[in-house]
Amino acid sequence: MKKLYLSLSSLAMVYSYAQTVSWQRDIASNTQDLLTTMTSTIDRQILLSGSSIQTQKPSNNSGQPSTNNGYDYHLLKLDQQGQKVWEKYFGGSRHDYLMGSVATQEGGFAIIGTSFSNQSGDKKENNLGGSDVWMLRLDENGNELWQKTLGTKSNDDASAIVQSTDQGFFVAGSFVSAPGSRAFGSKDVFVAKLDQSGQLKQTTILGGTSVDEVSDMIATPDGGAVVLIYSTSQKMNDKASLMNDPGFFTDQHQASTVTNQPSNNHQSSTIHYQPKTEESFGAGDFWIVKLDKTGKVEWQKSYGGSGDDRPKSVAYTDTGYLVAGETTSPSSGNKKDNVKEGTDLWVLNLDKQGNELWQKSYNFGNRDVVMSVSEIRKSEAGSQRSEVKGFLLGGYTQAEEKVKMDDEKFWMLYIDHTGKEEWRRYVEGKEKKNEERLVSARFQRDGSYLLAGTSADQLGGENWKVMKLGGKALEDLAEHRDLRIYPNPVKDYCYVEIEAGVLENGSVGELEIVLTDMSGRQVQTLRTNNPITKINTGKLPKGVYVVTAKTQNKKLTAKIVKE
Repeated sequence: MKKLYLSLSSLAMVYSYAQTVSWQRDIASNTQDLLTTMTSTIDRQILLSGSSIQTQKPSNNSGQPSTNNGYDYHLLKLDQQGQKVWEKYFGGSRHDYLMGSVATQEGGFAIIGTSFSNQSGDKKENNLGGSDVWMLRLDENGNELWQKTLGTKSNDDASAIVQSTDQGFFVAGSFVSAPGSRAFGSKDVFVAKLDQSGQLKQTTILGGTSVDEVSDMIATPDGGAVVLIYSTSQKMNDKASLMNDPGFFTDQHQASTVTNQPSNNHQSSTIHYQPKTEESFGAGDFWIVKLDKTGKVEWQKSYGGSGDDRPKSVAYTDTGYLVAGETTSPSSGNKKDNVKEGTDLWVLNLDKQGNELWQKSYNFGNRDVVMSVSEIRKSEAGSQRSEVKGFLLGGYTQAEEKVKMDDEKFWMLYIDHTGKEEWRRYVEGKEKKNEERLVSARFQRDGSYLLAGTSADQLGGENWKVMKLGGKALEDLAEHRDLRIYPNPVKDYCYVEIEAGVLENGSVGELEIVLTDMSGRQVQTLRTNNPITKINTGKLPKGVYVVTAKTQNKKLTAKIVKE
């Protein structure tokens, strides 16, 4: 079966009939560049991340040409208008595939990938097995702060990374069991909890009888995480099925403890094994696992029918979680609707314990693929508190086993908090070109939509493409405030944003931002020409502060809480 990808350049030609194309950027390359994902920063800048073969690139550290003829991590940061801010490469002597990225609270990034390199080039630690997880923490200019190699004695694949509320990280992926070191099935899931300096605190191994793979992961407000897993496994109630410790280490020198096996060694981190205890229903199911702030399992749930059900994206809601994916199942198991055509969308709304509140199915054509889920929040006039009013899903539909005119559609589906469809927007694609694919779709807080992908006439000559879309339907979903401060409560940094409608011709001019404590004493003053300004609050004592933003013709105030 041919791979199912949506043509981004075809989309560029036809989408303007329905929506506004604010801008489009084509990033040329003379080599093989594979885009993996797109990440938005807190101040709405854009990080494109993927893997690139660069035989004569300069090393980040030495300035000398690299000897690596394989893939390196490739990062490109763009500003809000799609202009290049910086570009970075990181790699060892063998293949290194970048798989995930997250924007950190202070404005930098954390990236993970699957690395086959031992200590060489930019990589500072040897691998523990055939392939390991290689993580780097970067500042906002793309400079390395620290790095960590995580893995087992087997082959490990990186999948997802999120930053927790304590500014540490959850790193998730899968590993294939090696002979004599099987945990549960032939492929299990690991979730590693690291502190903000990169110290591994705990690793949780999740698995059933067969193959389990991470689809998505989100951080939760309580400091934990929710991991979304595509599972083909049966449940395992007995930990006695564990054959041997697969050997998780922080690096090549330091071993970890397994919590269900005795040890006399001094340990700095632990491994916890959690088998799948939920029933399976078909060829593949949604398996949702909630972890607490230490990485231990709080609960797990499984959803599916008698066919193949693949989860793709999870979002946090005021009442729990929204999970979206694809289904080929009829009404069976705990799935209520029959599939209408090919592959349908299946959306589950769960409470905070993973129990079903409602489920809905949606159909766009033949093969429906969801790429992202964004919560839409609204606040009452004059209130700083917002509530989830609905969800915007983005994805594409493509006919199987054929390539012809109008066989592709990019779509957006907006549903309210009960799952009721409010509207859908889509465009017909044109004939698919070789080596062309859409890989990421994200809704922005300002009411725009970002699409990113690659395009090439032939394999080995891929270009990255980024497009920013607008339009009234999207703008109506934006939460408009004259002054917005995030995150709030704040720890070390916050961002002050002035709504575009407040500005003269969309331009800030000179903006003065003043922080005062509750006694009225000024503790910080900044002047800027940017609509979004980063403020360092790390040295402020805990308490409540007033932020005053003075534009040319307005004075705006809001309160922040320093934790």
